[in-house]
Amino acid sequence: MTTSKAKSLRDLTVKGRTYHYSSLKDLPNVNVERLPFSIRILLENTLRNYDGFSITDEHIDTLAHWSPAPVDKDIPFKPARILMQDFTGVPAVVDMASLRAEFVRHGQDGQKINPAIPVDLVIDHSVQVDYFGTDYSYDKNVQVEYQRNKERYELLKWAQNGLHNFTVVPPGLGICHQVNLEYLAKGIISRDNWLFPDSLVGTDSHTPMVNGIGVIGWGVGGIEAEAAMLGQPIFFTCPEVIGLKLTGKIPEQCTATDMVLSITKVLRDKGVVGKFVEVFGDGLDNLTVTDRATISNMSPEFGCTVTYFPIDDRTLQYMRQTNRTEEEIQIVETYCKENLLWRTGNESIEYSSLVEFDLSTLEPTVSGPKRPQDKILVRNLRKEFEHLLEKEYDRLYHSVHDRRESAWLADGGSGTEFTFGKVPVNAVNNFEVKEESIQSVRIKHKNKEFVLSDGSIVIAAITSCTNTSNPAVMVGAGLLARNAVMKGLRTKSWVKTSLAPGSKVVTQYLDRSGLSADLEALRFHTVGYGCTSCIGNSGPLPPHIAEAVEKGELVVASVLSGNRNFEARVHPQVKMNFLMSPMLVVAYALVGRIDVNLLEDPLDYDPNGNPVYLKDIWPTREEITDTINACMKVEDFQTVYDVIFDGSTDWQNLNVKLSENYQWNNDSTYIKESPFFEGLSVELQPVKDIVDARVLLYLGDSVTTDHISPAGSFRENTAAGAYLLQHGVDRVDFNSYGSRRGNHEVMMRGTFANVRIKNKITDKEGGYSTYLPTGEVKTVYETAMAYKNNQTPLIVLAGKEYGSGSSRDWAAKGTFLLGIKAVIAESFERIHRSNLVGMGVAPLVFVNGQNAESLGLDGTEVFSINGLSTDLIPHKILDVKAVHPSGKIINFQVKARFDSSIEIEYYKNEGILQYVLRDYLKRETR
Repeated sequence: MTTSKAKSLRDLTVKGRTYHYSSLKDLPNVNVERLPFSIRILLENTLRNYDGFSITDEHIDTLAHWSPAPVDKDIPFKPARILMQDFTGVPAVVDMASLRAEFVRHGQDGQKINPAIPVDLVIDHSVQVDYFGTDYSYDKNVQVEYQRNKERYELLKWAQNGLHNFTVVPPGLGICHQVNLEYLAKGIISRDNWLFPDSLVGTDSHTPMVNGIGVIGWGVGGIEAEAAMLGQPIFFTCPEVIGLKLTGKIPEQCTATDMVLSITKVLRDKGVVGKFVEVFGDGLDNLTVTDRATISNMSPEFGCTVTYFPIDDRTLQYMRQTNRTEEEIQIVETYCKENLLWRTGNESIEYSSLVEFDLSTLEPTVSGPKRPQDKILVRNLRKEFEHLLEKEYDRLYHSVHDRRESAWLADGGSGTEFTFGKVPVNAVNNFEVKEESIQSVRIKHKNKEFVLSDGSIVIAAITSCTNTSNPAVMVGAGLLARNAVMKGLRTKSWVKTSLAPGSKVVTQYLDRSGLSADLEALRFHTVGYGCTSCIGNSGPLPPHIAEAVEKGELVVASVLSGNRNFEARVHPQVKMNFLMSPMLVVAYALVGRIDVNLLEDPLDYDPNGNPVYLKDIWPTREEITDTINACMKVEDFQTVYDVIFDGSTDWQNLNVKLSENYQWNNDSTYIKESPFFEGLSVELQPVKDIVDARVLLYLGDSVTTDHISPAGSFRENTAAGAYLLQHGVDRVDFNSYGSRRGNHEVMMRGTFANVRIKNKITDKEGGYSTYLPTGEVKTVYETAMAYKNNQTPLIVLAGKEYGSGSSRDWAAKGTFLLGIKAVIAESFERIHRSNLVGMGVAPLVFVNGQNAESLGLDGTEVFSINGLSTDLIPHKILDVKAVHPSGKIINFQVKARFDSSIEIEYYKNEGILQYVLRDYLKRETR
């Protein structure tokens, strides 16, 4: 069957205006109604963008005759638009400016390098919680944010004006995914007299949040996004689609957060990495769009590409609530009903496999302490904490006790007294007397005295797009706070509390309902509009708390309403991090400890000595709904979003030179021209096999992109810190790795610098490696540079799920700049594998159930990988020879995870952007 774009072209009239569209209904010999909705959208995309070259009849046929069984065929995708946040957006803009610079060096017009499709960048990742718990917290944090990030913001303001098809939402207005859900997403796009499904890719892994409003979108690395910006299709293997059938209703005592954390566990256990998930079932009728978006948001935590909710009446209802125009809503309804994209609930769709989940079985849930899929029921958390403390921190726990059998006093340097030792559990909480002891520190600080110990909560953050976009849990948190205040309860003094809404609409309805005052009474003041703790911008702990944690070597905890809790992400001193609803964040902040059974133990005692339990302050579903109906107004969305691109006076006062090419400042420690394109040869160099390579890192399972390229703060004793000190930057002005992503010198030094990463070829935890020729232990960066000096190629050995987590292009860029030619792992997470290819690094997987350990590899071997230089095809089997220092030779095979022919072209070009730039240059010289 051959179906061309012309055969599917139809016209559709909405409100008196006629549009073109690519019809799914009229495709010959195709039963479209059996296809999952998400596949239908991909099919429409290929029909509309068909050109017979990059998008062919075969691509259309693959999707039109999609099979529930896995099919090893590539399909193209041309998104309608791109979404960025500033951590990933800054390096993307640097790359665009660098492409222009190289284009000019080749004698071409730099103005020809522009996004081919609309790009929206929302500055949401830079605000840090330096100030908290006061009415001046927001103003102070914004002031510091602009001081720290002036150079980055000048670059982005240049892009807002110097690049076509590029808009910027200035700081302090919201989180990109919530802004996308509430404003940017259209459902159906009208462009150039065509109608077609809204679709996007985003440089943040939680882009699938917009799936909740019926829009196909997922996270990609900045490298892929930049290629899409320049008009390249994104190629990926035709996906399996898992049907997630929801039934029942969420119980009264549970929230959408409990639902999504439970679904995360179920889908991780199912195994949906790289697949699509599509939701159906009667349970959808009981979920609001914001409940659906809460689920879709955590697609990367499931491991899937998208979690798609088809458009239905609930979608239109949400669009009206969020001030979409009636014309936009009419277009969505008419187009979807005409083109088989409207959910009725009576579909008979074929899925690759099914997962059923009964919402009525939910219980209050948290996840942690270091992975989103590690589900723990609230009623079991106390016992689980004891198990985790023994299992995960046994060495640390005993070593502290061995050294400090007797208590001793120390001056904290600012009049603070610390008493270190073993304190019975009943001395630090009111819940249960136990014989065993936990490591603890008694603190006297400014007329206050309290005990901090293993299990103390030092950060409680209502943060992240996952939950701040959902009025039910935000209003619920406010009502719970109100009830707690009325009972005389207060949050514990050692807990750093913060509230970071995902848009200013949240503040509007919290203020109107009076709930802002109730949250502030518990020190949950608004600290900024951004990701804050969820991205690692928790800011420093108060000095006396930080010192107690460090000197006492305490295993303290954070509680946050986010989606990420990987090691050292939230805060480098906080070893246990638990995800939960905003309501539970408030509740745990009242207790101040994580090792409690919140459903049975009292939260605290009122001023008269009476116990107060969670059930005493938990708001009813009816109270939450009534409050939302009374305080949420359509006008709020108009008020907030009518001025979304204007920015504050600080933004407007940024002085930027608006020339067509960015003016690089050689003295900048934030922004430097990318090194990837300078001196690019127009003609390709032949690919070589990897010969006599050394292992830079030998890693285990579940290595995340946070391990590879951390986003948070760093110290002066790191390679990146030493670089900044050498360039005259004071320690207080280091900012974070995420904010320095426009400077490759900082970022390559920060690659594999996570303080919790465990490299098996050295006994030293953190970003260290061994220079094997001499046995010297140095930072990963220093070790890589020593190998670079003698032209030794490098590889990484790893286990399962390598590169899970954020869609962080610097995890691949830094890998490339360190001289790593290949990563050999048991399996890769989708985005990072693609990013490695996009940087010219070979992702290779062990075959036949083997891994580094089963093969007897210890990382000291010299490796040669043969088969890359000739006849390279997708999934080619390569031969590897590893020679141990003892003389033992280990031969094994690996599969090259180049999943398509176009990826092989990217690899041959040493990267996707080099491929695009060469294509531009060849076109200009024809």
